[in-house]
Amino acid sequence: MIFSIAWKNVWRNKLRSSIVIASIIIGLLGGILYLAFAKGMVQQQVSSAIHSEISNIQIHHPQFLINDEIQYIVTNPDDKVNAIRKIEGVAEATSRITSAAMASSAITGTGIFIKGINVEEEKQITNIHTLLIDGTYFDTKLRNPAIIGEKLAKKLNVKVRSKIVVTIQSASGDISYSAFRVAGIFKTSNSNFDLMNVFVKKQDLAYIIGIEDTQATEVAVLLNHNNLTTAASEKIATLFSEEISKEILVVRTWEDISPVLKMMNEMTIQYSMIFVIIILVALSFGIINTMLMAIMERVREIGMLMAIGMNKIQVFFMIMLETIFLSITGGVLGLALSWALVTILGISGIDLSAIAEGLNSMGYSSFVYPELDFVYYALIGSLVIVTAIFASIMPARKALRFNPAEAVRHDA
Repeated sequence: MIFSIAWKNVWRNKLRSSIVIASIIIGLLGGILYLAFAKGMVQQQVSSAIHSEISNIQIHHPQFLINDEIQYIVTNPDDKVNAIRKIEGVAEATSRITSAAMASSAITGTGIFIKGINVEEEKQITNIHTLLIDGTYFDTKLRNPAIIGEKLAKKLNVKVRSKIVVTIQSASGDISYSAFRVAGIFKTSNSNFDLMNVFVKKQDLAYIIGIEDTQATEVAVLLNHNNLTTAASEKIATLFSEEISKEILVVRTWEDISPVLKMMNEMTIQYSMIFVIIILVALSFGIINTMLMAIMERVREIGMLMAIGMNKIQVFFMIMLETIFLSITGGVLGLALSWALVTILGISGIDLSAIAEGLNSMGYSSFVYPELDFVYYALIGSLVIVTAIFASIMPARKALRFNPAEAVRHDA
């Protein structure tokens, strides 16, 4: 009976209740969209970094990570690649020769990281071949072809078929020079990556450095899903535990390689949830004010209910139910509309090309697909209920202070 009375009381003043419900819907809509937008942006940054730059897991000689010295190689890289491919969850693995170098054109020069790759294997690891804006992905008869980023091409003032000279330290410690021809120009969502990285054929770089093209300084591993990273890295570490114990091999996940990316991923979600909580707290004041107004308009009615036998617990429970019903109605509608809008925007995306340059400089994509897991909707729904319960306490306590004899004589 109390449930029925409480529900009817919510709609006694339809306009006031509708305004409160609308404010809850708008508040949740804004908070959830912000959360989904932030999560989508960070997840795209992580996905872009994994598929374009660092992959899920990398294997190096520990000393190579200190100064990128080419003599610190990964022993038997082909055997390692074949063994890693057999691990469950591994999509592909490949070996590379990587080194710091200097790239020069007729105009200027700049420091780069040059990567000697197995062309066909690399297609399965990175998506660089799909991000070309000019030229081809090594599908050329050019001698010593190279794939460079758009930002680097602009800095060196070169285009497809232009010559760039790479200066690099050989395995013997001498300085080597070699000319490469630009076969293609790529553009990722990270302009800093585009400025610093050059891809060449592994055999071409091995010849310049003076090592065998079967050797490598890096093994990169791509997984079927990012959630498999920890489990796969542990299996790889077990597989090569002897070399790891001898400190001639180290296995690193993308979180180890780019701790800033990991921190951004975690902090963005935390800050977004704090933002949603602030919205709910602000909404609770509106709910409290609305319920206090409703109670002050019903002093005589509440006094009569108490006079005919309704005890204080029942009055308290009735007022609390009214507040909870009001909040839940707005909460359910807000969550439903938010889910629908996030789903639509998750498919169509949000175009931020107007500020693309600034976003790309920080590694963010200019096209964002908002996303939000079901657990966040459940968590926010729970927070709405908790907010409603806390918001109901003050109005309910106010109603309990009424004296039935005085309340029935109250002139509204």
